[in-house]
Amino acid sequence: MRFTTLPAAALLLATLPALALPGCGEAAPTDLLEADVLLARHDGAAGAASGLSAEHRQELAALRALTAPFHDIEAAMAAGWSTELTPCLSHPTEGAMGHHYANMALLDGTVELLGPETLLYEPRRNGEMRLVAVEYLVPFAILPPESDPPELLGQHFHANTAAGVWALHVWLWRNNPEGLFADWNANVSCDWAD
Repeated sequence: MRFTTLPAAALLLATLPALALPGCGEAAPTDLLEADVLLARHDGAAGAASGLSAEHRQELAALRALTAPFHDIEAAMAAGWSTELTPCLSHPTEGAMGHHYANMALLDGTVELLGPETLLYEPRRNGEMRLVAVEYLVPFAILPPESDPPELLGQHFHANTAAGVWALHVWLWRNNPEGLFADWNANVSCDWAD
């Protein structure tokens, strides 16, 4: 799916930080087998992955393979996800998302499985950052909110009017009790954010 490309970075940088809310553990998976265990956990969660087709499960495996090296945030930054789009975002009752690191070259309105616009990191007590999810974004400047939503992995993006984007989270690396594609994750915290 491709949309007309417009410069949207300034819009995103200006609007996404406004979502930060005041403050709101499990070790990072070290290999794809552990990620498969997390996906299996999602099968029992609300909004679960159990409805995913075999094709979508294969796509998730490819996405896990792509992002596995990015448990090291320095590797992610070297690969292009180097712009901190937001501080650690949290919700008073629903959990957190973490820090959003964007690859600004991907904020072009293209929805591609192996091109997530942002990687989400949870700050850890020891000062390290833990990869927890990816998020796909299409700015309203490219696809207005009254349009049909983009779709990926059998899921429709939702309109985030506060940020001015269509968005879809995929919690590949941290179990989310609300489901694989939920916005907030009660298992993620901003307690150790600077």
